[in-house]
Amino acid sequence: MPENYRNNDIASTSAIDMLMKFGDVESAERIFRSAKTKNINIYGALMNGYNLNGESWKCFKIFEEMKEKDIIPDEIAWNILIGACSKSGMLHHCQYIVN
Repeated sequence: MPENYRNNDIASTSAIDMLMKFGDVESAERIFRSAKTKNINIYGALMNGYNLNGESWKCFKIFEEMKEKDIIPDEIAWNILIGACSKSGMLHHCQYIVN
């Protein structure tokens, strides 16, 4: 991805969403890591992509990163996390998130 697009959160978020829909998780993660600014939308696109590609357990890791960076999940992010809970079957993580 060209350097000037890494400063544009809309372009980065859209690229992550597209790559995840094509099943290219590694490229999406690379764009996520190279993004200059990370907001709730880019985190949500990454988590949703993990759900789409059967890697729901990675959503919990991203959720922890969001908490460390004081990014507050919105309604969409909570729905993605609940979806990850239902797909992963990891009850203890689900209880932790709900509490």
